[in-house]
Amino acid sequence: MSLNKTELVAKVAAETGQSQAAVNSVIDGLFSAVAETLANGGKVSIPGWVTFDTIETAARTGRNPQTGETINIPAGKRAKATIGSKLKAAVKK
Repeated sequence: MSLNKTELVAKVAAETGQSQAAVNSVIDGLFSAVAETLANGGKVSIPGWVTFDTIETAARTGRNPQTGETINIPAGKRAKATIGSKLKAAVKK
């Protein structure tokens, strides 16, 4: 079973009694705030559930899978999500 955004919005709306438009707005706002915070070098933590952070990646060499040609991959940043204890426990059930 998997949930896309539309199904998630409908499920949360049904569980909370809120309108789908309101839930959709909250979810969009949540991910917008997370993205903005990470872009500014911050960290977002929802204790027990998930922590979003950025990590620095080193420059490295890679290969183009179609041609086999060696390419240089520049250093950069990546988003990282760490799962919290409540979410880990919920998955183990």
